[in-house]
Amino acid sequence: MSIVIRQKAYIALFLSMSLCYGCEFLNLNNGDADESQAENIVARVHSSYLFKEELEGLVPNGISSQDSLLIAQKFITNWVKKELLILEAANNIQIDQSQIERKVADYRYALISYEYQKLKVNQALNKEITEDEILSYYNDNLRNFILKQNIIQGKFIKISTEAPKISTARRWIKSSRPEDLEELKSYSFQFASNYSLEDSTWINFDEVIKNSPFSTISNKIQFLSRNRYVEESDSSYLYLFKIDKYKISDETSPLEFVKDDIKNIILNKRRVDLAKNLENGIYERAKENEDFEIFE
Repeated sequence: MSIVIRQKAYIALFLSMSLCYGCEFLNLNNGDADESQAENIVARVHSSYLFKEELEGLVPNGISSQDSLLIAQKFITNWVKKELLILEAANNIQIDQSQIERKVADYRYALISYEYQKLKVNQALNKEITEDEILSYYNDNLRNFILKQNIIQGKFIKISTEAPKISTARRWIKSSRPEDLEELKSYSFQFASNYSLEDSTWINFDEVIKNSPFSTISNKIQFLSRNRYVEESDSSYLYLFKIDKYKISDETSPLEFVKDDIKNIILNKRRVDLAKNLENGIYERAKENEDFEIFE
């Protein structure tokens, strides 16, 4: 639902409650609680009442009595504040009741049509997207896929300076052999505080080096262009970084880096098209069946 619709809903509901304040709220007649209801009253704001049954189901099972009391007290306080605000608005705003009713009706129709449209679109939506479709969209919209950050393919591990087999870890991280990558993954799982080893996946360079000495690099583009393997250390940790490929900001993004975004774009476009077709189809059927008339 759009922000505009939500805002219309809140305004309409708020003012509608103001109009009926004190005469219809909680099924009270003339704003008075009868004797059978009196003992169940929890709070009152002028002629509106909050009853015990309104609090049923408010408190989840398994929490302490003290926490239960706090939850109930917060609910009651919020109810009082809301009722006071409604009363304040009702006493200080001149309200056109017909306008409020129209807004409420508009919101109701918008909500019903939105839910129906969403249901029908989801039923008809084809979520299968081929590689050819993705590639075609990518090639047709290259200017929309300019990088806003530096990205890399490579390996990164952060290990304690006291970790075992550090020299072997150095050899594994530099290697391109699949078996060495598996050994490095097993090693990192046991000893690394942080690691990134999916060397065929493009990732944000800043995310990789975050909370490491590499994050203080002043010229990141120069660093990427000059280094393929680099180490840094601090008082507790050793950082090993192997860079296989890189792309810098303002270059065209690799297809693999934006593939998921393209899938979402294609799906959203299909949703929009289905929604338009649904609306137009309903209109044309109604026109053919003479279900409506437009008078000059």
